[in-house]
Amino acid sequence: MLIPFLRLSAQQNHPPLKLSELLVSVSDQAPSLQADSSVINIRRSIAEDTKYNWLPAVKLNYQSDIGTNNSVPGAYFGFGIVPSNSGGIRSSNISSTALSNLGIASMEWEIYNFGGYKAQNKVAGSDVKVVQDQYRLSKYQLQASVIENYLQLYYFENLLHIQEDNIKRNEQIRNSIQSLAKSGIRAGVDTSIAEAELSKSRLIQIELNNKFRQIQLQLSALSGIPYQKIIADTTIIEPLRNITGRLTAEQNTSISHPLINYYESLYQNSKEKENLVRKTYLPKIMIEGAVWGRGSSITANNQFDALNQGWGFSRTNYLVGIGVSYNLTDLKRKQLKLNTQRNTSIYEEKRLRTQKVNLKTNIDQADAELKTSVDRLNEIPHQLSAANAAYRQKYSLYKNGLIDLIELNIAQNLLYRAEADYATARYSFLHAVFEQAITRNQVQSLITTLK
Repeated sequence: MLIPFLRLSAQQNHPPLKLSELLVSVSDQAPSLQADSSVINIRRSIAEDTKYNWLPAVKLNYQSDIGTNNSVPGAYFGFGIVPSNSGGIRSSNISSTALSNLGIASMEWEIYNFGGYKAQNKVAGSDVKVVQDQYRLSKYQLQASVIENYLQLYYFENLLHIQEDNIKRNEQIRNSIQSLAKSGIRAGVDTSIAEAELSKSRLIQIELNNKFRQIQLQLSALSGIPYQKIIADTTIIEPLRNITGRLTAEQNTSISHPLINYYESLYQNSKEKENLVRKTYLPKIMIEGAVWGRGSSITANNQFDALNQGWGFSRTNYLVGIGVSYNLTDLKRKQLKLNTQRNTSIYEEKRLRTQKVNLKTNIDQADAELKTSVDRLNEIPHQLSAANAAYRQKYSLYKNGLIDLIELNIAQNLLYRAEADYATARYSFLHAVFEQAITRNQVQSLITTLK
């Protein structure tokens, strides 16, 4: 009874591809995983850049200028666009040209910001963990999708063999009818009915072949393996039937799940950003220093000398200071941004709880489905055996002229339905086994057990 379901791989030009080999190829070749891996590298680079935010800003400046030098008393805001003049206040405007040069080395260093640097690094590290967990989740989801496609491939392989047997039975019936019609035992209309049934079976085979090829092409695009070589291992079900009970007991161990890890990292990332908002608006202790030199063609007596006398530094100064910077109006900004981030954290926490509940429900459903599939698989052979016996009896009766073609077709369809149900039951069992492993994040353990 099991022979039709085990022979497809032997008839292929390529040996069956084991599921473990397919999953390894997908992990290495899948375009989506490669893109997600690049995102991790980007986040790591950003985190590495964030580590050096503590470095002081050290600037070197030098300029040489030529122009007039007239000033009037009074303070003003330069806004970075008003040229600076040096010199005394004169009673009249002088149009003589002076040459001046200025060199400055300055440093600005935020030496302490009450944990701000640490908070930035934690957020950057949390961002890296988010994309890492997102990559693991994408890999987990892609793995589940590949397993589903592989099991469908297995299912269609079995259906194709069932259809091949169905075509052979229809050909056998047609040949028998043709012989009986030539001898006058059967009417010619039976031949037409048999030809119609045979054509219908071939059309179904064409559709099954198309679906089989489509799945092969999908898996080929993900794994980089030529589609012709992607043939499911039809012997996978027997070892799984032997180890199902043991695996179920082993899978009760709590193992970290990629889905939960991802939502936990999102929640932790939001909490780290909350802390960063608090630290961002705290006071900052700064050290600032500068050394500069100044030269001019204007003498100390306020005389405009030759321009070439303006080169070089005639005066040098330095200035070092420490200060505290705090913007009082940041209190409101801090409150508003912190409230926004807190609401984000609450949202992420609720999403995490929802995913935990959904995962627990999926695990319970997978356990129940596995038990049902085992019961179904144990019962279905009885239906297949009875349908096979009924068909043989009806076929013998038809050849002896004791029943008509309609009764034979009913028996044949009953056998075909029983074979298809058996293939479906086998697929449902495999699907339930792997669905349980996927929901519990035990796929690798299951595949290792199969080796």
